[in-house]
Amino acid sequence: MPDNTLKFHDMPYERPDLEGLKDLYRDHIRRLREAKTYEEARAAFLSAEEEERRAGTQSTIANIRHDIDTRDAFYDGEVAFWDGAWPELAELGQQWNLALLESPFRPQFEAEFGRLMFLNTEIALRTFSPKNVPLMKRENELTTEYSKLLASAQIEFEGKTYTHSQMTPFKTDPDDARRLAAWKAQGQWFKDHQADLDRIYDELVHLRDQMGKNLGYENYIPLGYDRMGRNCYDKADVERFREAVQKYLVPVADAVCRRQARRIGRPYPLSYADEALSFRSGNPRPQGTAEDILAAGRKFYSELSPETKEFFDTMLDRELMDVLSTEGKSGGGYCTDLGEYKVPFIFANFNGTEGDVTVVTHEAGHAFAYWMNRDRVPASLAWPSMEGCEVHSMSMEFMAWPWAEDFFGEDARKFRYAHLAEAVTFIPYGTMVDHFQHEVYEHPEMTPRQRHETWKRLIGLYQPWLSLDGDIPFYAEGEGWQRQSHIYESPFYYIDYCLAQTVSLEFWALLQEDRKAAWERYMAYTRQGGGDVFTKLLQNAGLESPFDGATLRGVCEKAARFLEDYDLTGIR
Repeated sequence: MPDNTLKFHDMPYERPDLEGLKDLYRDHIRRLREAKTYEEARAAFLSAEEEERRAGTQSTIANIRHDIDTRDAFYDGEVAFWDGAWPELAELGQQWNLALLESPFRPQFEAEFGRLMFLNTEIALRTFSPKNVPLMKRENELTTEYSKLLASAQIEFEGKTYTHSQMTPFKTDPDDARRLAAWKAQGQWFKDHQADLDRIYDELVHLRDQMGKNLGYENYIPLGYDRMGRNCYDKADVERFREAVQKYLVPVADAVCRRQARRIGRPYPLSYADEALSFRSGNPRPQGTAEDILAAGRKFYSELSPETKEFFDTMLDRELMDVLSTEGKSGGGYCTDLGEYKVPFIFANFNGTEGDVTVVTHEAGHAFAYWMNRDRVPASLAWPSMEGCEVHSMSMEFMAWPWAEDFFGEDARKFRYAHLAEAVTFIPYGTMVDHFQHEVYEHPEMTPRQRHETWKRLIGLYQPWLSLDGDIPFYAEGEGWQRQSHIYESPFYYIDYCLAQTVSLEFWALLQEDRKAAWERYMAYTRQGGGDVFTKLLQNAGLESPFDGATLRGVCEKAARFLEDYDLTGIR
């Protein structure tokens, strides 16, 4: 049994013998197929679960340690190993899925573990073809190359060099000239590496298109949806959501940005550099050091509920977070799980902006949801599908509002306004990311320049408050999508944020009326883990579906009124 008191840096890592691992997988398949009783089939199933957790945990440890320092040659080699190993294991995984679906004991499995396990298995079965194994390996190599390229950035600014994450405070500086210079410097880094960025994505698009065709599809899109595990909505539902965003939310977001332009004394439409500044005196900044932010997080979770207290104390005490921005560290942030130890892990890059606080709320919202479901069997149902996961995180951000003074001090009022305004303006952007990917994969023959033109056209549809005739070529020429890692690494993921943000605004509205009732509903949602499809999870917790246009319209109206009436007296 693994030691469930270990700190992350003490967790052992050992590369498995790939052929030996394959033999274990084959043995599980054989045992399941040859089972004469449900007890025998169940034992094979639970043994396979344990082995999957063990292998997955080793892979995750390697990836986290590589992300912490992409220059580490050892873990660079281990990530390369896993990039090649998982596609090979996927074929055996599909044989396991088929054996499970064909098991004569399926009724007993469904009675004990639920129908959803089989629905998800049926979807997973549709995602694999032996022809795609070399393509999957190459896909992993390319996404790793993209991640390492961004992590290697050394951006010259004011006589020093910075990573992408370390540039963020300069990109929100209240001094107009300095802020613009920071956006130009980072944009120039992307321009300098555009040939590689174009090449990597072009190859990814074509190999993913071939993956879809190898499975009998017209293009990658159906496969992309299946790889995302979408089990209760389809492309038509997403298109209806897009229409609602354009109809109801874009006008509200545009009004928010017009007021922002007046507030900061800058011309409308806003430049990219000006859109980044919420207040003339500067954006809300967390008070104190990284340690102070984590201490405020401990206070928040200790006072929120007994469950959140136990969870966050564990995260801190076992060092299950790596949040400082350091040289060679991969960009961005995420939450994952170390299933063998039944704990989550948070990776982030603190940079002195309000984003440091949302790490403690957003990523920890993911982590708390896993913590509450860490004992689920099968382990895959500890998490819902991705849009369901993002509800946990985005809604937890709003739960933290009463503790804003602990995080932001005198900037707490600024934060609450900016946080809600950013939620409103984010959904159009995120929906545009998804729309862009649909057009790209519907037309894989596009050239890199045509993709940039497509992005530029969609900005006019979803973000009319942005000026495209500015003096930052990377953005003005429609290339800004290349900084969005999900487009390279996780195609079709981004709409999940938008659906979840809509639900989080439902929670925000509930919080304005009755905090206790809102938290109870949040826990009712969270305790379900991945035990049902997204729309049913919402229904079971008394929440509305984001696919209903009336839902988006309702939360938009409430948010718009709140922002219009918000007291900004004394804030410049």
